[in-house]
Amino acid sequence: MTANLIKVYSTRLCGYCRAAERLLNSKGVSYEVIKVDEDPALYEHMKEISGRHTVPQIFIGEHHVGGFDDLSAINQSGELDELLASI
Repeated sequence: MTANLIKVYSTRLCGYCRAAERLLNSKGVSYEVIKVDEDPALYEHMKEISGRHTVPQIFIGEHHVGGFDDLSAINQSGELDELLASI
């Protein structure tokens, strides 16, 4: 699985971002971390594609998962494993 299929829009000082990365690491998947605090254009792009202004914003393939709470919820329901298997 290539990292460009999973994207985590993040900032350097975000605890929820680190939690999302730990959860994805526990699944053994590769992902791309996009630091929106390093480039205002990346932050604007994240807001445009997600409709949200908070981090993390997580995309798996074309599916916008949402933030860490959303990622955690789909992990608990088993939907995350299905989503990861589909990419």
